[in-house]
Amino acid sequence: MPMSKILSRFSSGARAIVLAAFAFSLTSPALADGQSEAFAAAYRGNTGSLVKLLESGAASPNAVDENGNSLLILSTREGHTETAAALLRFRPELDRRNNRGDSALMFAAMRGDEKLVDLLLGQGARTDTGGKGWTALHYAAFEGKLAVVERLLNAGANVEALTPNLSDALMLAARNGHIDVVRRLLQTPVTLGRRNDHGLTAEEWARSKGNTDIASLIEKARAEQKR
Repeated sequence: MPMSKILSRFSSGARAIVLAAFAFSLTSPALADGQSEAFAAAYRGNTGSLVKLLESGAASPNAVDENGNSLLILSTREGHTETAAALLRFRPELDRRNNRGDSALMFAAMRGDEKLVDLLLGQGARTDTGGKGWTALHYAAFEGKLAVVERLLNAGANVEALTPNLSDALMLAARNGHIDVVRRLLQTPVTLGRRNDHGLTAEEWARSKGNTDIASLIEKARAEQKR
C-alpha cells in the first residue's frame, strides 16, 4: 500500500510518529552496524575508532548491549582508561548500571584506577546506589585500593552502605586483610558491631580469616568507642 494511503488513516500527530518510525527503519541497519563497531572498539580500547563513530553519529554514547553494558562501562571494565576518558567528552550517562548492577565508577574503583575515578567523580558520578547493593566503596575496600577509598570517602560515599549479604566496607576490608583500608575506615563513623548475614562482625570475620592484627585493631577501636 502506498505510504500516502497509510498516512491518510492517521491524525497529523500520529502521521509524524509513523514517518519518524519509517525513517528509522530505513537507517537502523547502518546505526546498528555502527553501534556494534562502537561496542567492539570500547571493549578493545580502540579510542580513535570509537571517537570517530561517536562524532559521526554512527553510534550513541548511551547505547547498551544485551548485558546492559554501556560503552563507558565496557571500556572501564576492560581497563581502557584513555578510551573511557575520551568517552566522557560525549556526556554519556555516568550512573548507568549493567544487568549485574555494576557501574563505570564501580569498575574503576575495583581496578584501583585513580585517574578514572577522579574523572568520573569530577563529572558528577554518584558514589552510592541508594539501597542494598554493591557500591564503588565496597569494591575499593574489598580489593584494598586505599587511594580510591580515600577519594570516595571525600566524595561522600556512605560507609554504612550494605552489600546484599549485609556487609559494609569495613567488613570487606577486614575479611581480605587490607589493614591500611581498615585504618582509614575506622576514622569514619562506621558501625563496629554490625553483623552480616552469617552473623559475623568485621572483627570476627577478620579473625576467622587469620587477620588477627586487623581484628585487634577493630577491637581496640570498639573499646575506645564505648568510653
